[in-house]
Amino acid sequence: MAKGRILIVEDDFDISNMLRIYFGGQGFDINVAARGNEALTMARQQLPHLIILDIMLPDMDGYAICKQLRQTPRTSHIPIIFLTQKDERSDRIAGLELGADDYITKPFDIEELKLRVQNAIARAQVQNLSDPRSGLPAGKLIEDELRKLMRSHDWAFIDCKINYFNPFKEVYGFVAGDEALRFAALVIREVVDEKGTSNDFIGHPGGENFVIISTLANAETIKARLKSRFAEEVKTHYSFIDREQGYMVAYGDGDAEQKVSLMTLSVGIVSATTEFSDIREITELAAEARRTDNE
Repeated sequence: MAKGRILIVEDDFDISNMLRIYFGGQGFDINVAARGNEALTMARQQLPHLIILDIMLPDMDGYAICKQLRQTPRTSHIPIIFLTQKDERSDRIAGLELGADDYITKPFDIEELKLRVQNAIARAQVQNLSDPRSGLPAGKLIEDELRKLMRSHDWAFIDCKINYFNPFKEVYGFVAGDEALRFAALVIREVVDEKGTSNDFIGHPGGENFVIISTLANAETIKARLKSRFAEEVKTHYSFIDREQGYMVAYGDGDAEQKVSLMTLSVGIVSATTEFSDIREITELAAEARRTDNE
């Protein structure tokens, strides 16, 4: 299993290729962007665990990219390490003030960069900023977004849960379970990109649960598309026999065989049409709506 996904934003092919080969060999999934606009699109759609960002790019500088990433709810939590030829104190301060997590100057020691990458990813996980499997925002960041809802209007909080996930994991194993979670995160991101807006928030509280914050106008469309896409495409995670028969065989107490349905997605929606005094009221009502959706 990969250690995480790194997005390398660098227009110098020799440097980006060297970083791709090196960090790929360290067990990371690597994406490379040579231009700023490409990097912004990739960061939103594929959500890296960390970004190595060159400041000098052909279409826009790294500072502008960093600012946009930090101002976008879906990417605001991603650790960023600036990579630059400049070594001026003012440049380092400018980057850090924009929200960069670290800064390294060319020419750099690759082992030092590796340690900085590992430390930045570890800090994000310790601070409960992202789930290590999906790369999506986790605990604290989700709570922060929920608190924002208390002061805003025209929002919908969408609670999603994978049904029959634990039996699937028991039969197919933990690695397959993690792959199913990453698949769910990918489908959610793609559906939100298709039916929502770039400012919609996606989080992963843990386990088989995911959350989305969108607008009320888009919520039902997102829900319908999510459920249909997930139910159809999740079949690729099962064996041919299980796909054909429409269920898998699990074993309960006393090794008794049980027929377990293929995984589906249940979705509950809570909107700003109801007044709330605490974020727990939002999450509890959304969970109840999601359980009702599963009945």
